[in-house]
Amino acid sequence: MNTTALLIGLGPLLGWGLYPTVASKIGGRPDNQILGSTIGTLIFAIVFSMTQGISLATGSDLLLGMLSGIGWASAQIITFYSFGLIGSSKAMPVTTAFQLLGASLWGVIALGNWPGTTAKLVGALALVMIIIGASLTVWAEEKTAENSSVLKKAVIMLAIGEIGYWGYSAAPQATNLTGQEAFLPQAIGMLLVAVVYSFVLTMKNKEQSAFKEAVSYKHIISGFFFAFAALTYLISAQPDMNGLATGFILSQTSVVLATLTGIWFLGQKKSKKEMTMTIIGLALIIIAAVITVKL
Repeated sequence: MNTTALLIGLGPLLGWGLYPTVASKIGGRPDNQILGSTIGTLIFAIVFSMTQGISLATGSDLLLGMLSGIGWASAQIITFYSFGLIGSSKAMPVTTAFQLLGASLWGVIALGNWPGTTAKLVGALALVMIIIGASLTVWAEEKTAENSSVLKKAVIMLAIGEIGYWGYSAAPQATNLTGQEAFLPQAIGMLLVAVVYSFVLTMKNKEQSAFKEAVSYKHIISGFFFAFAALTYLISAQPDMNGLATGFILSQTSVVLATLTGIWFLGQKKSKKEMTMTIIGLALIIIAAVITVKL
């Protein structure tokens, strides 16, 4: 792996690793966060496409690319709600675990991955490691009925959100687009969801309109972080760079930065034992990600 490929491959580490923390730090409601983030992503995608001479896709390719973005934005709204319940430092390992589980199971069921008994057994072990790792990251030294109830609600929400993230990853595979060509249609789909979602909430509560609140447009900055990660991952996954397997592994390292920055900069405190469990859990998730991709 050359230096350029490695640096590009670590783009998602910075972008997706800092995106949850930046979005949480800016604050606001989920509609503020998703509206500003998607505006920032669309701006980034338009500038990139124009500088690279990439034309907007048409027909079914455009629709599937937009469907991919719709899936991401729908899931991200749910993830933003979970941040408000349990904090990004707990939510990110859980949603990463669900995404790894979903991607692995889809690969086995639909794509015939992990051929042979040994591969399936090792893969199953890796999936168990992911579940254990995610459980360790949300482990609490002092448990209360209220905290357990809130955690359960957040985990269920994140599991439902996995459907949208799966669509984000799967829809482009049915197109004839390269990753760079799919980037702009995805961004359009993302913003479409954000606008509809914010409009519906405005109709329900006219005193709170994300379109009129300054905090929404501050989230354009967080959108740049997401867009940078998404684009560098698309480039990293190309065969002449790191390839899909290595690019995927490098992108999953973002969960470490997202979790730790949430703890350090957002006041999402953990006791010494909880921090130890979190580090062990993150290590298990990353190791399992490497195993599942290498099978």
